[in-house]
Amino acid sequence: MENQTVQVSESNATETSTKVRDVIFISHATPEDNNFAIWLASRLQLLGYKVWIDKSRLLGGEKTWQEIDRVIRNDTIKFLLVYSNNICLPNSPGQLKDGIDKEISLAESVSKELDLKDHIIFLNLDDAKYNLFIGANRFNHIPFAESWAAGLRQLVQKLEKDAVEKMPDGYFDTTFRDWYSESYVAESKITSKKELYYTNWWQIPKLPEKLFLYQFNTNAEADELYKRNNIYPVGKVSNVLSTFDPDFSLEIEKDGLKWNVRPKNVFALSVNDILNGLQSTEFPTATDAENHLKRLLNRIFHEVIKSRGLFWETLASKNLAYFYTPKILPSSKIKFEYPHRKKRKFKTKNLIGRYLTLGQWHFAVSNKTILHPNVCFSLKSHLVFTHDGFKLWEDKAKSHTHRRKKGKNCFNETWRDLLISFLHGLKDDKGKITIRLNSQFTLELDAFTQMYWSDFGYMEPRDKNRQDILDVKDDDEIEENNEPDAA
Repeated sequence: MENQTVQVSESNATETSTKVRDVIFISHATPEDNNFAIWLASRLQLLGYKVWIDKSRLLGGEKTWQEIDRVIRNDTIKFLLVYSNNICLPNSPGQLKDGIDKEISLAESVSKELDLKDHIIFLNLDDAKYNLFIGANRFNHIPFAESWAAGLRQLVQKLEKDAVEKMPDGYFDTTFRDWYSESYVAESKITSKKELYYTNWWQIPKLPEKLFLYQFNTNAEADELYKRNNIYPVGKVSNVLSTFDPDFSLEIEKDGLKWNVRPKNVFALSVNDILNGLQSTEFPTATDAENHLKRLLNRIFHEVIKSRGLFWETLASKNLAYFYTPKILPSSKIKFEYPHRKKRKFKTKNLIGRYLTLGQWHFAVSNKTILHPNVCFSLKSHLVFTHDGFKLWEDKAKSHTHRRKKGKNCFNETWRDLLISFLHGLKDDKGKITIRLNSQFTLELDAFTQMYWSDFGYMEPRDKNRQDILDVKDDDEIEENNEPDAA
């Protein structure tokens, strides 16, 4: 549908004007749906649309009815209602809150008067019934309950189909951004103070000097040897196996017969040369060598976790999120102590817990190995859900919804403590995290991520209603497919 240029008469105006309607008006319940409304407004504005959201209401002030009336009558091309159970008065089914009732009534009136097609769109945020109030089922509903990102994609498709006009190239309305900065970011001012920060990098302090690559004629040969060499970690990419073991066995035994597989090529590469940029134009090139080293390190990470008995969930990216079960963590808790603290108090964190009446939640960790600027496992935190502490929920959409619901009240300190306690849970009965890489080398990992001191700090807000409202990505989106070769 083409943008409609219409002649409108404003009750408070003294003259009639012709104007292009290009504003997307967002109506929502305050304060219950503030987070979603802010997130949606920021996303649409970044996509180039002109958005109107009642900023005074978000801050707890009075509604500016004169401004709302003017925008809906004169400027609004799409009226978006955040349709949730919060739009009705408590314990009063069918009775809309006063502000929302007024806004949607005016939008309906303008829509009929000017014959604006699909002017009003409902964004179904929490699977609310389609008949919350009289006439609600007459409008288009776009589902956002399972995934905000998926709902946004469907909404944008509708806006593009209806040719809703965007702001001109080079023009960006900073009103919403400035308001967000003043209202939210101002609470997190940077201060001058010495503070210790923990990264999500789990450092690999040292590696063997040589990486060995065995290139075979066929993928089947590589597969057979990969399955049989389980003393030390082995990585696999196609027909190439990678290992730190100089005594890698090439023997295959089948049906009582033994024989050695002759590799097509064997390469002994200096790990330092790989990290500094291998000078080679033939296989293995610098990129080849880095990829094989990362694949082997991925496998090492998997073997460390697997040896402790953890379970894992396969994410949408095919990466694995590892979590503890009640069998290996009967108390559901890990006790640990932070270094460099004046008061050396132990902390205890639950990594497993009951979740509503639906089952149990688990803190989980996935890995993406990086070689620069440090060789380390770059860890990412997740929440997964099980029926009984072991069996994962089958409904991925349900898991996504509840990850967001439970995780939105977790702040930096919470995620940090959970991650550190997760690593402490990997320690053996000697208090160490180790894995043998060959007969002469044992890798020992710290139970803390890398840390650094800064001359600056910040005050983290403690508002439990806040969340990362500017995060557009789904929880499981990871740029690189990073799963180990086989479980």
